[in-house]
Amino acid sequence: MRVGIYGRHLNDSFVPNIQELFNTLRMFGWSVMIYEPFFASLKDRITMDTEPLFFNKHAEIWGKIDLLISIGGDGTFLETIHIVRDSGIPVLGVNTGRLGFLASTHKDEIREVLQFIQEDKYRLQSRSVLTLETKENLFGSTNFALNELTVHKKDSSSMITIHAYFGDLYLNSYWADGLIVATPTGSTAYSLSCGGPIMVPGSRSFVITPIAPHNLNVRPIVVPDDRTIRLKIEGRGNEEFLCTLDSRSVTIDSSIELHIKKAGFELNVVQTDNQNFLNTIRKKMMWGLDSRN
Repeated sequence: MRVGIYGRHLNDSFVPNIQELFNTLRMFGWSVMIYEPFFASLKDRITMDTEPLFFNKHAEIWGKIDLLISIGGDGTFLETIHIVRDSGIPVLGVNTGRLGFLASTHKDEIREVLQFIQEDKYRLQSRSVLTLETKENLFGSTNFALNELTVHKKDSSSMITIHAYFGDLYLNSYWADGLIVATPTGSTAYSLSCGGPIMVPGSRSFVITPIAPHNLNVRPIVVPDDRTIRLKIEGRGNEEFLCTLDSRSVTIDSSIELHIKKAGFELNVVQTDNQNFLNTIRKKMMWGLDSRN
């Protein structure tokens, strides 16, 4: 097995766990490539028998690793989509953050989960990805997101108007602070905090969720992901808006029309037999717990 390690930074309290990770990889005889900036923050805090190989961009891992391990929170996990892209390389998320919907492997479960992978006792869950198309090519070659696209007002207290079309059909004009178009994965992120529904991975849908809408009868709507969603934005006294793909933002104006559709590839997420979406939801949202106790 050839493994890639991706992360951004590491709290000192997690060092013993990352050391166990590398010890386990060595015990299994798996080869390792590490994201070089991440290794720079690790090298003085862990011990390794041999110098690992390094990577800095997506082209350097294609065909060279069989699994990418993301070490961090959900934000770090989201960044892995720009590393693996359409390569099909599976991603395992090890959670060093707080909530961990995506990075669902707890630090104390590292050895157990790697043992499951070693014994081929795991499955891959496909997560759909959305892509943004504009004439201006706003996000270049990384014009995709695992969670959501968001348009939002900028530097103004005034609401904006977002005209939304589903395929060739006019959907609605939203008077709001902004609008979210989320994948099933993103339905548990920003969309959920704005009152959107939770969607199970594989639902083959998008959810369109307004942010602080002016009309209280406007609600999130779930639509199939086989058509293009078009957005046209205008503001009152403000012609600049924020367009965000996951954690990356650019400033746009009302001349730019946004086309959102399902990408031509999906992200493969590693899950063991004791990990699944419903278990994660129950655990993270504390469903089924009697608050009276």
